Amino acid sequence: MPQIIFLPHEEICPEGAVVEAEPGTTICDAALASGIEIEHACEKSCACTTCHVYVREGFDTLAPSDEAEDDLLDKAWGLDPDSRLSCQARVANRDLVVEIPKYTINMVSEHH
Repeated sequence: MPQIIFLPHEEICPEGAVVEAEPGTTICDAALASGIEIEHACEKSCACTTCHVYVREGFDTLAPSDEAEDDLLDKAWGLDPDSRLSCQARVANRDLVVEIPKYTINMVSEHH
């Protein structure tokens, strides 16, 4: 089973984490299932950029982003060539190394 290696993030996962994910699972769902509270203000409907991540290794194993995701990524803080919305990027059959950006653009809080 592929693994997602989350690099350390000061607030969300200070020690970093390694989680197993079934192929077809989104990066966001795998993170949340493992207790990594990645933001997802639009409830994973590809309507915001709060779940933006950098896929530092394994990017080429992901299916290409669609037009809706690309349009939103253009608005993400700190966009770079490895950027994806974690609610849209599905694990394939290889390990991924993911970095959660330091900042996000979020007008709401998920902690209800």
